[in-house]
Amino acid sequence: MGDVISLRFSYIKTSAFSAMSTRSRIGIQLSDESVLSVYHHWDGYPEWLGRILKTHYNTKEKVADLIDGGDMSSCWTNERWSNDLLGRHRAEYGPQYYSQRGEDSPPRLDKNKYDYLAEGEEFAYLFVNDEWICYNRNEFGSKYPEIVEIPNGALAC
Repeated sequence: MGDVISLRFSYIKTSAFSAMSTRSRIGIQLSDESVLSVYHHWDGYPEWLGRILKTHYNTKEKVADLIDGGDMSSCWTNERWSNDLLGRHRAEYGPQYYSQRGEDSPPRLDKNKYDYLAEGEEFAYLFVNDEWICYNRNEFGSKYPEIVEIPNGALAC
């Protein structure tokens, strides 16, 4: 009985503090058909990240600047890496890069779109011909990646 209680307590304790993410990749197709991309940790589903990309990163220059910073926790947040709790939030929104906390996580270069989609996260975003395309990689299923619609409209922030 003691083991069951211990196991239940352990489960409750870990499940109460764990957080899940919808991992994604953000990429731009270059003139030679290669794809330069970065990892994006939080809220990678089209209803959030897709709308943020369409609203705030809608030109080749903005997308290139976003990707240039490397892998990130989020592309649109007012949180920053800081040991000082008061310094964690800022008035302006923007990316929270892993490099800002000292990690070396540069963009990844794939030979083409197919290599880009071959391995990675749940969703993959590709900026090509001045528009965003979202792929559901069906990571947990047996289907090939499929294009999914990105909803229109800006979010509140």
